[in-house]
Amino acid sequence: MHKRKLIGERRFCEKCGKSFVNDMALETHRRRHAEERSYHCDVCGKSFFVVGYLNRHKRIHTGVKPYHCEICGTSFLRNSHLERHIRIHTGEKPFQCEICGKTFARSSHVKIHVRTHTGEKPFHCETCGKAFIENSSLKSHIRVHTGEKPFHCEICGTSFSQNSTLKGHERIHTGEKPYRCEICGNSFSDKSTLKVHKRIHTGERPFQCDICGASFSYKSTLNGHKAIHTGVTPYQCEICGKSFCKNTTLKSHKNLHTGEKPYHCEICRKLFSSNSSLINHKRSHIGENEATSL
Repeated sequence: MHKRKLIGERRFCEKCGKSFVNDMALETHRRRHAEERSYHCDVCGKSFFVVGYLNRHKRIHTGVKPYHCEICGTSFLRNSHLERHIRIHTGEKPFQCEICGKTFARSSHVKIHVRTHTGEKPFHCETCGKAFIENSSLKSHIRVHTGEKPFHCEICGTSFSQNSTLKGHERIHTGEKPYRCEICGNSFSDKSTLKVHKRIHTGERPFQCDICGASFSYKSTLNGHKAIHTGVTPYQCEICGKSFCKNTTLKSHKNLHTGEKPYHCEICRKLFSSNSSLINHKRSHIGENEATSL
């Protein structure tokens, strides 16, 4: 049986030395040492140290979300989740990276961000060995191997491997373009497309060939370039026999046979059979914007 020592207002656990402000907090802590999980969920049987944790857990079964956002009305199981959500409205980012000073709304995001400085990638794919800085990226990657597409568009039924891709796709139906380029004013349905678009203005070429040093604005262009060095074209069209260095290029090529045009221009809604054709087309809009600004 644990004992406690009193030093002024604090209560101390003799086993580990932790201090507590009152008897209740100390008693809760003591149960953790004794592994006393006295409170059991009558729905699933899960056990808890504290009755408050049990009551909070039961909301998973009942669907009760008692914490409501006064700004947008969204409800949450936990108050901590509500507090985190409110930062979306306030823009507050209280957690800072000690290396570069970048701030974040969540402490977990800082932890993940720090790995971009340290190079740590603790999550590994058991199929191909590729490593990732966060578990969610690994889960998304695994779907490349399994072919799983669990996210479905309720409007047209198209399925996607990532929820973020689905959300971007849904904006095709709604016409929403919340991401705006501050240089030319063009708007886009997803953040990643805006990021890629900005390279047209900045001339940034972040993807470099490790063989000859040539740099490219797009990763897909780099991958295509590498085939010049290796000569490898493992992806073959079963219709005409033509081979390609990338599976994505093969898919775009097949669209020429099927007539499918899955790539659309965010600005004028024109459709294209390949992403490269879309990118070339977008440059015409850049010229239009520059002309109208004269």
